[in-house]
Amino acid sequence: MSRKWNMIVDVERCDNCRVCFLAVKDEHNGNDFPGYAAAQPAQGHKWLDIVRKERGAYPLVEAHFMPVMCNHCDDAPCMKAAKNGAVTRRPDGIVIIDPEKAKGQRQIVEACPYGAVYWNEERQIPQAWIFDAHLLDAGWTQTRAEQCCPTGAFRSLQVEDAEMQRIRAEEGLEVLQPELGTKPRVYYKNLHLMTQCFVGGSVAVDVNGVEECAAGASVVLKQGGREVGRTTTDVFGEWKIDRLPPGSGRYQVEVTGKTGRHVAEFDLGSESRYLGVMKLA
Repeated sequence: MSRKWNMIVDVERCDNCRVCFLAVKDEHNGNDFPGYAAAQPAQGHKWLDIVRKERGAYPLVEAHFMPVMCNHCDDAPCMKAAKNGAVTRRPDGIVIIDPEKAKGQRQIVEACPYGAVYWNEERQIPQAWIFDAHLLDAGWTQTRAEQCCPTGAFRSLQVEDAEMQRIRAEEGLEVLQPELGTKPRVYYKNLHLMTQCFVGGSVAVDVNGVEECAAGASVVLKQGGREVGRTTTDVFGEWKIDRLPPGSGRYQVEVTGKTGRHVAEFDLGSESRYLGVMKLA
């Protein structure tokens, strides 16, 4: 078995500094790499881009960022759409769009379900992030995105498929749109920050006529009588339970503190929810 390249992206670590985006621009803007890629246009192309997602409502709001790029799929739709061997997958798993053979083949752009292939109007060729194959072939052990990232959001590794699947299971990694069946080699950690919802609230208690934060209260989330989440309020009386499927329907939350209890029901739609201040009675 051969060792293949994979990329792991930790959504939780990305802070939208966009240094990775600039590194890819710096590497490919105005630079031809024969056999790998023609120069990237100065405008329009985002071979590595950052997607933004906001969750929640005031005062419990989160913003998360997810780097996206060519997934170097094992079952790549672009390869199926290409003619004359214009798109190939190397033994190390990297997918390359040949800048000469792909000339005029706009269907390669349209075939990518992730929108990761761009059309170079001037040269009339499709282009995408090449996993810095030209650098790896020259002895580099990291892509430029990984090398420059100040928060360590990227981790590229060359391992056998069985080892990659072990890492995937161990670290809870996911791929984008698995239902497409393209078998991407870009894996995401903490993808729930982009794809799932949370519910949260604040808990207060009356102390001699003064409303104070209820720290250490137990919060249990149930659906259909079954517990689906549990947490404890922090020093500010706030709580949050994450990884809830969007549009998953009716829930019940039970809050129990030293001085009382609060029960509420709510419906979860497509967005995360802040349930407001819950007063222990």
